Amino acid sequence: MNRQEFPILGREVHGHPLVYLDNAATTQKPRSVVEAMTEEYYNVNANVHRGVHFLSQKATDLHEAARESVRRFINARSTSEIVFTRGTTESINLVAATFGQECMRAGDEVILTEMEHHSNIVPWQLLQARKPISIRVCPITDAGTLDIEALEQLISPKTRIISVAHVSNVLGTVNPVEDVIRMAHAHGVPVLIDAAQSAPHMPLGVQALDADFVAFSGHKMYGPTGIGVLYGKEEWLERIPPYMGGGEMIGKVTFEKTTFNSLPYKFEAGTPDYVATTGLARAIDFIESIGWADIQRHERELTQYALEQLQSIPDIQIYGHKAETGDPVISFNVGNIHHLDLGTLLDQLGIAVRTGHHCAEPLMRRLGVEGTVRASFALYNNKEEIDALVAGIRRVSAMF
Repeated sequence: MNRQEFPILGREVHGHPLVYLDNAATTQKPRSVVEAMTEEYYNVNANVHRGVHFLSQKATDLHEAARESVRRFINARSTSEIVFTRGTTESINLVAATFGQECMRAGDEVILTEMEHHSNIVPWQLLQARKPISIRVCPITDAGTLDIEALEQLISPKTRIISVAHVSNVLGTVNPVEDVIRMAHAHGVPVLIDAAQSAPHMPLGVQALDADFVAFSGHKMYGPTGIGVLYGKEEWLERIPPYMGGGEMIGKVTFEKTTFNSLPYKFEAGTPDYVATTGLARAIDFIESIGWADIQRHERELTQYALEQLQSIPDIQIYGHKAETGDPVISFNVGNIHHLDLGTLLDQLGIAVRTGHHCAEPLMRRLGVEGTVRASFALYNNKEEIDALVAGIRRVSAMF
């Protein structure tokens, strides 16, 4: 692909060409996304919905066209099932708060896994602080995969929902969510899928997947920050209450009673980031213009190459990743070098990686480490950047 679509990739950092390998945290944005948002701000900016004037109607058209783009992208049945949020975190909080309020009672259980991001742990703990529910945790194997047999044993008559990451943001593990959903539905239990790390790398196909809820973020898939999606089956979205109150989500308001708007607006209180939804739509266009087959082929080859090259470094420990099934995320440590020191020194060479616990502290404890260095790849990365990473690690290692 044409890297010139991403101007930031041409800059230097500390006198070195930028090697950006922090894509699991956020991806860079193509010109088409930024230019579409600039065009809307300069020429179409007006608050969406209810406005009768020209600009409001044009802005509304763009906003709702973006909702249709998302519906098509994940193959949802209806745009009524597409709720715009600020990102995966807000989407999961929305489900935990509203599903927890409506569908969970004292003693009920939610099942999570050891590899969850904090965004899929803390919202359930906040619910637990308000209502005496139990959080049960499915373990992972030493290979970094989900223990599917243990998960099945955790399901009980008290289980009300299972919430699981599609892809681990640390291990690169792609969880067998189809099996999880099938198993859960056999017990009448709905499933929430955290797709923050999978949406940029693989088709979701929510109808075939049969997930009840799916959450993902725009900024991890070449779109703008501050915009995300909650997909929910219509029957669940109809059943759970609104998450926030205010404008747009109402039907009629009196001081005695308020009725609520139809789906999906029932969950979209206040002015939405309608310019960001346009940016998200352009990011989807960008992904679709390349095609999943080419994206996955490139990322798989790049990840395989990276694993081969990294494994040649003395004293490197790579956590959990399997090249043939893993996502383009590789976490590692090298000898006795602290992950923060390694990341800081790589930065001086222009190489951007992520260090720390990656918002997955329970998983770090399971791995027996404080943190790791994480390199994560996107469709604009290449083998030369992998070579730069490996050379940088070798250079830093020689200092210790």
